Amino acid sequence: MRELGYGGTVVEWRSNMRPTKRIAFYAGFLAFSLLFLVPASLAADKTKDCDMTFSLKGWSAIYKTAHGEGTITCSSGQTANVAIKITGGGLTFGKSEIFNGKGEISGVKSIDEIYGSYASGEAHAGVVKSGTAQVLTKGNVSIALSGTGSGVDVGIDFSKFTISKK
Repeated sequence: MRELGYGGTVVEWRSNMRPTKRIAFYAGFLAFSLLFLVPASLAADKTKDCDMTFSLKGWSAIYKTAHGEGTITCSSGQTANVAIKITGGGLTFGKSEIFNGKGEISGVKSIDEIYGSYASGEAHAGVVKSGTAQVLTKGNVSIALSGTGSGVDVGIDFSKFTISKK
C-alpha cells in the first residue's frame, strides 16, 4: 500500500511471476478461450442434423491416445458405423474409458461431411468416474460431445479427434 497526497491509499498489486511465465499464462488463457468459448457459441446457433453414440478407451502420459467406435444417425435417414481415434499430448496423465458417449452434429448436408479430423482441446479430471464434454469444429461442421465412464485421469491436452468409416 502507498499513501496518496490527499489522504487516500492505493493497494498495489505486484506479480512475482516472470514476464515469460506471464506471457505463457495469457497465451494459454487465450488458447483455452478460442478452443472452448468460440466453438461453443458457434454450435449454439446451429440446429442438430445428426446424432452420434460412441465409446472410447485410452491412456495418456504426456502423449494421449484413444480408440473407439460409434454410430451416427442423421435426420435425413443416413446412418453409419464409425471408428474414432484421438492422438495428441499435453500435461495429461491417466487411463479412462467413455462407454455411453453422445454427440450432436450440426452443419452437415450429407453424412460424408462428418468424416475427417477435428482439433480438440480438453481440461479433464476424474477418479473412478470419468467424463467428457467438449465442442469440436471442422469448417461448418460442429460436434458437441458428452459422456461418462470410468478411469483415472487429470490434465490439459490438445489433440486430433478423427472420425472415419468403419
